Amino acid sequence: MVELDPKRLLILRQIADSGSVAGASRALGHTPSAVSQQLSRLEREVGVPLVDRTGGRAELTTAGRLLAGYGDRIGQALQDAARDLRALGGAAAGPVAIGVPAPAITFFATTAVHLLARTHPDLVPRLVETGRQEGLRALRLGELDVLVIEDDRQEPTPLPPGVEASVMFEDAYRLVVPADWPSPADPAQLSGRPWITAPAGSPRQLAFQRLAAEHGIVPLVEHTARYRFAVYTMLAARLGAAILPANAAALIGPGAGTVTSLPVPGSYLVRLLRRTGPWGAPPAVRAAGEALQSALLTAGERLAAQGLTDGEPRVSSHLVDPGERTAPGVPSATPVP
Repeated sequence: MVELDPKRLLILRQIADSGSVAGASRALGHTPSAVSQQLSRLEREVGVPLVDRTGGRAELTTAGRLLAGYGDRIGQALQDAARDLRALGGAAAGPVAIGVPAPAITFFATTAVHLLARTHPDLVPRLVETGRQEGLRALRLGELDVLVIEDDRQEPTPLPPGVEASVMFEDAYRLVVPADWPSPADPAQLSGRPWITAPAGSPRQLAFQRLAAEHGIVPLVEHTARYRFAVYTMLAARLGAAILPANAAALIGPGAGTVTSLPVPGSYLVRLLRRTGPWGAPPAVRAAGEALQSALLTAGERLAAQGLTDGEPRVSSHLVDPGERTAPGVPSATPVP
């Protein structure tokens, strides 16, 4: 039976990552001769060469790549163990800055602050109203710890380094027309009509661009509304057609607009971005994210109970984020009707 030293597997993994014994020694803080000795001992233990030294780089043999893979798993397990141990002893305390878009303040963010006051009294949350781009910059600079953004699954916002994300909410898009317009049988019938669009790069604008490209829609004029409340007012004033998330469309007042059944490609997301470190998100950041998710779920359930949503809310911490990798054949998101 071959007995393998886990430390030597970690050294082999580092050789694979750096491409040389010298590079591995620098990364590990050992001398090149010490790394070479450990590699030679490992090769004697397994009885086969693990590194091809004939080229300019230290290339792993088939057996070397196999064992380096196990070394990678060992290294990951050690990191996970250290992270969990740190989390076990860590407390959610101190300041935490939470950036949210304006609609989220009304809908659920203030509820999350009150929830944190009850569940984590040593935490000092600071709520900041912010848009997506300025929020991402503040997150990169460390001025924010948590950021909530509106996003689009088909064209998601790239994450800055040191940031992890999860999907808080997913929704279909709906095409809405003013109440006194005839309901179109095809989106192409809305070409040459006025539209209420959104700022460049926003989820509603991306959805509109996909719909326009698919059906050859050329607006007569494009009004621009950043938030859904402005869209409601413009719809009521008969200024144009618009695209809204389904549950936002369900909240349009009587006589203000007609929600059509025409399909709009893509899906709308609310994403939670968290600042991370070597051991993952700090306890205070995790606590703030959990409170925001819980507050959003409560708000969604309340609206659903009042019959003010388009079906049951798809609010969950288990929705797959666009940045996550999924196995072949596994859907990347909860299906949106």
